[in-house]
Amino acid sequence: MIKVVVSGAAGRMGREVLKAVWQTEDLDLVGAVDIRAEGQDVGPLWGAPEVGVPLQADLEAVLLETRPDVMVDFTSPAAVAGNVKTALRHRVRPVVGTTGMGADELEEIRSLAADLKVGCVIAPNFALGAVLMIRFAAEAARYFPDVEIIELHHDQKLDAPSGTAIKTAEAVLAVRGDYRQGFHGEEEKIPGVRGGRHAGGIRIHSVRLPGLVAHQEVIFGGLGQTLTIRHDSISRDSFMPGVLLAVRRVMHLEGVVYGLENLIFA
Repeated sequence: MIKVVVSGAAGRMGREVLKAVWQTEDLDLVGAVDIRAEGQDVGPLWGAPEVGVPLQADLEAVLLETRPDVMVDFTSPAAVAGNVKTALRHRVRPVVGTTGMGADELEEIRSLAADLKVGCVIAPNFALGAVLMIRFAAEAARYFPDVEIIELHHDQKLDAPSGTAIKTAEAVLAVRGDYRQGFHGEEEKIPGVRGGRHAGGIRIHSVRLPGLVAHQEVIFGGLGQTLTIRHDSISRDSFMPGVLLAVRRVMHLEGVVYGLENLIFA
């Protein structure tokens, strides 16, 4: 049995992770962390009876009490880096779906995980269809180097552009190299618009509206034609197969793996 603690357990994604872990035979839900509703049993969070796992506010205390193998984190950009470093120092393997970490924070986490030889999975998107979308976009970029990305998420998402959109742009850039599309000035952002310009001239457009979950279009333009690759997560349970895959695979890793594709296609 893999012992799992969920951080951000009272959030929308956290509730889905609680349910998925509880219902999976080879996983053991031993702790749940959230600053909201401390002391509440987590079962009713996903519509179940009480299961004997209370919400607690102090991550480090929960790690010391439960001695888990894995911490799954869906919190906020402000909290995630600290949570991951705390887990690593206790030799608990983080599986991270929270986006918005800066490059310096990621590098610090990479260094800490490598020094401690503790596995860590960080993925901008755990939906298997989204991973395939990025892979297909990289293939298309070989023939259609001009591309723009539209990502659409619920109105409570705190970062823009999304981690998935950034990961897609990076995959396109890796294929098309030094090619730069469109306006060649120094400005990297469109004033008043979320997201803005990514490296290489790729524009990322961010939409935040109630009713959305997680959606992305990658639109390629060529001579007399366009090509659109789109993925839609209609409900949050779409992310759970990827989360469970990462929880199992992180047990056999040392250091950070960034992107679910590196577990699927490795």
